[in-house]
Amino acid sequence: MQRYDNGRRQVVGCIPYRYKDTIGTLPSDEESSYEVLVISPQRKGKGMLFPKGGWEIDETMETAALRETIEEAGVVGDLEGKLGTWNFGSKRSGIACEGHMFPLLVKEELDCWPEKNIRQRLWISIGEAREVCEKGWMVEAVELLAIRLTSQNRMFSDTDCSSSSSSSSSNQAMVMPLRCGGQMLPPPISASAEEA
Repeated sequence: MQRYDNGRRQVVGCIPYRYKDTIGTLPSDEESSYEVLVISPQRKGKGMLFPKGGWEIDETMETAALRETIEEAGVVGDLEGKLGTWNFGSKRSGIACEGHMFPLLVKEELDCWPEKNIRQRLWISIGEAREVCEKGWMVEAVELLAIRLTSQNRMFSDTDCSSSSSSSSSNQAMVMPLRCGGQMLPPPISASAEEA
């Protein structure tokens, strides 16, 4: 059963994205460093869109977004914080909808997925997505994703990856920026703790 809120069908989806040509380097703050995955509509029509669909009453919003993305686009990855909520009308059914969109950093593209035979998928630039997206509200969502990604990477590029310790005390954990391939390290074991 589908979720409704004040008569609006609840729809959730993802904008699947990946870093382009950044192996071994930090992603740039330029939006050209990213690609987004668009899919063809189920019925023949112009334009492309992002995977989305109905939010079932027995699912969380995040679970529904991941399910729809696997079903329609055949990709899995890391779901990130919600981009926003948009109100729109369904052309097909005439029903008012409320759409919730999430970014999904793609980790794997599946060879087989439920809608493989009825949809095409295509990696394109954010700029191309602005041009080919069929839905105005999806263009707004991809704009928000572009702003989020470029501002995040400006913060990371301002971080000096070579100075990995943010602490002067030898008993505190060492933190390296995660975008630099770093990790959280436990505090060193003192000599007295080793003897005990």
